[in-house]
Amino acid sequence: MKAASLKEIKTELNHRSTQELLELCLRLSKFKKENKELLTYLLFESDDEEAFIQSIKTKVDVDFENINTKTFYLIKKSVRKILRELKKFIRYSQNKETEVEILLYFCEKLKDFKPSIKRNTTLTNLYNRQIDYISKKIKNLHEDLQYDYELELKELALILRNEN
Repeated sequence: MKAASLKEIKTELNHRSTQELLELCLRLSKFKKENKELLTYLLFESDDEEAFIQSIKTKVDVDFENINTKTFYLIKKSVRKILRELKKFIRYSQNKETEVEILLYFCEKLKDFKPSIKRNTTLTNLYNRQIDYISKKIKNLHEDLQYDYELELKELALILRNEN
């Protein structure tokens, strides 16, 4: 089965009744967890972006506390999983400020993580890649926000480089 284009889907949705659209959304939410999460965000959390960001930060805190620190292999797997989930939440929001704030928080948690990530090249590289990525994203924000986020970013970037 070949999937229809976005334009075709949009046209077809315009021809459906409200009840049919409701049934389609509910049916869609049954198939994938991500569909349900996106609908949850759009219906309940998109109105209050600050609360959404705070709930993600709380989840990050819990996830970092639950990382198995026996080996760096397990730490790397867990950190990548956390980052993958954050990227998914960022896709839901599609807000550049939210993206920068969440990724800055992730880097802050990673920097403060024990055992230190500076003892592992892969984690250090992951951290540095995120810092570079955030730096590029900050340039697309409003000037006032750019200044505030640049200060935070410089602090995060300097701390790890000074430790090495």
